[in-house]
Amino acid sequence: MLNLLVIAFLSYLVGSIPSSIIVSKIVKGIDIREHGSGNAGGSNVFRVMGWKYGVLVLVLDALKGALAVVLIARLYFGDFPFANATPFDDFTLVQIIAGLMAVLGHIWTIFAGFKGGKGIATALGFLITIITIDMLLALAVFLIVVSISKYISLGSISAALSIPLILVIRENVFNVDITGYYTILPFSIVIALLVIFTHRANISRLFKGAENQLTFSKKKS
Repeated sequence: MLNLLVIAFLSYLVGSIPSSIIVSKIVKGIDIREHGSGNAGGSNVFRVMGWKYGVLVLVLDALKGALAVVLIARLYFGDFPFANATPFDDFTLVQIIAGLMAVLGHIWTIFAGFKGGKGIATALGFLITIITIDMLLALAVFLIVVSISKYISLGSISAALSIPLILVIRENVFNVDITGYYTILPFSIVIALLVIFTHRANISRLFKGAENQLTFSKKKS
């Protein structure tokens, strides 16, 4: 049990690393939370510092999720402390727990007053190691929606909602045998609901027509 708690805590700490705050201070000498939407996430870096630094932050945030799954989860040893009723082996279940803790760390980072980003990139980084094809399709949804609407928030919400839909279609329409489908599906629904919760202010602005659109020109701080 202690071993699992250590993995969960370390994954949370890695997820808590505030990439956007670090990059904004190193590159511009500013606190990204004091500019744009005030959110410490990659989408705000896009708006304030331009697409190059926005992409950099998104990659760093995704790496946090991947790091938790690929490296920190490997610190697991011994028997799983609870009865594993999922179709996954114990180690894969530990990876899912580690990835989820990294996402929670990104959203509620201990290094920035428990106020972080929306968790999209970190969730992508960890889920792509578990359901690679489904996440690549969801990434395609994100890119298409953003390219058409120019709203990163709308793209993020659409991508998150598409994950359980993609799983259902691949499993039931195309008869793809997805490992752990009946565990991953409700888990992906929870992730989608979490994304909607963290984007509630964006959703309100979208309905009001007040949400900022993505531009590819570098903005002055």
